[in-house]
Amino acid sequence: MNTLKVGDQAPNFEALDEEGRTIKLSDYKGKKLIVFFYPKASTPTCTVESCNLNDNYELLEEKGYAILGVSADSQKRQSNFKNKYGFQYPLLADVEKEVISAFGVWGPKKFMGRTFDGIHRTTFVINEKGVIEKVIDKVKAKNHTEQILED
Repeated sequence: MNTLKVGDQAPNFEALDEEGRTIKLSDYKGKKLIVFFYPKASTPTCTVESCNLNDNYELLEEKGYAILGVSADSQKRQSNFKNKYGFQYPLLADVEKEVISAFGVWGPKKFMGRTFDGIHRTTFVINEKGVIEKVIDKVKAKNHTEQILED
């Protein structure tokens, strides 16, 4: 599972967002970046988490953060999710799981007694120099912004 920790350099990534634009880590050089990984667009907990970040978008932006959501959903599914809830940040359609694998958030999960491989809900806060400042692996969807901002 996730082997990245605070102090590590964030993996350099490149992926398409919901509109087919190429998004790279280098696009955020000099900015603080929140990269949050979620299992599936439009599912209840993923929606609550994504909406919490969107509801606090201005606050996070004031504090110098940009936000990127990432899942293995298709561009179409990500686009539908973003448009339905009016998210103000890009959603990466990491269908090939390249970014997901680079950040080490793909692996065995247990749900209702069965084990399967999937995305572990994890958030990385990356500083202006591309170094990971915080890793949140016990995401509280309703209070996710608070988790990101607390020391």
